[in-house]
Amino acid sequence: MTPDEYCQNKSAQSGSSFYYAFLFLPKERRRAITALYAFCREVDDAVDEPAEASVAQAKLAWWRNEVAQLYAGNPQHPVTRALAPLISPFDITRARLEDIMDGMEMDLLQSRYLDYANLKVYCHRVAGVVGILAAGIFGYKNTRTLEYAAKLGLAFQLTNIIRDVGEDARKNRIYLPMEDMKQFNVTAADILNARQTEGFGRLMAFQGARAQRCYDEAMALLPQEDRRTQRTGLIMAAIYRTLLDEIAADGYQVLKQRTALPPLRKLWLAWKTWISN
Repeated sequence: MTPDEYCQNKSAQSGSSFYYAFLFLPKERRRAITALYAFCREVDDAVDEPAEASVAQAKLAWWRNEVAQLYAGNPQHPVTRALAPLISPFDITRARLEDIMDGMEMDLLQSRYLDYANLKVYCHRVAGVVGILAAGIFGYKNTRTLEYAAKLGLAFQLTNIIRDVGEDARKNRIYLPMEDMKQFNVTAADILNARQTEGFGRLMAFQGARAQRCYDEAMALLPQEDRRTQRTGLIMAAIYRTLLDEIAADGYQVLKQRTALPPLRKLWLAWKTWISN
């Protein structure tokens, strides 16, 4: 198996909505975004899969060293070997890959967020930076497109947080800001014990509205001249906003279930967005 095939398999097996957006890209750009996505999956798995935090820290340290090896010209892992010829053409900088790893490490250091400002730091590292790198891979002329990409990454991560409240709680993680929980009279015990209170419903509606504003703000930032080259990000946005709408329509029943769109619907949304932009 070649490094590119490894990354392709990693992306396809994840079942992510992003995979459907990648299908429409030209070959070299698809190759680059698939390798970047595979890197993010590998690092995320390194942090999430081990039962012991010490093992996760060791795995993350290995990846930090592997990134150093990548930029020293000696990558060993299939993902970094796939990334090696792409880092210069697509401006995949070491600092940004390290930002992503810093964000993943936050999951090992804290499981609660005091307020939205602190949560945004986490979201920027694990998703906003990825958005910036992705925008560079898709291509842009106006640097304002990077602001759009960072804001869209924030919207994606807020959507992920809403979708995964119950799943994260089973790992003793709560990403909903504590000040928001207090505002709606929701306790950590409510979430950890999957109590769907009236306050929880209002809390989640508040989070959903915040995520929707982020999508609107991102779209307002995208320069018209880069709209066509950024269609892949627009496909992701269409899929994720539809997912967010489905969760809202279901009354934010996220404590005991995880909402997902069927693959055929994702493909239809991808095709519809591609031809209309």
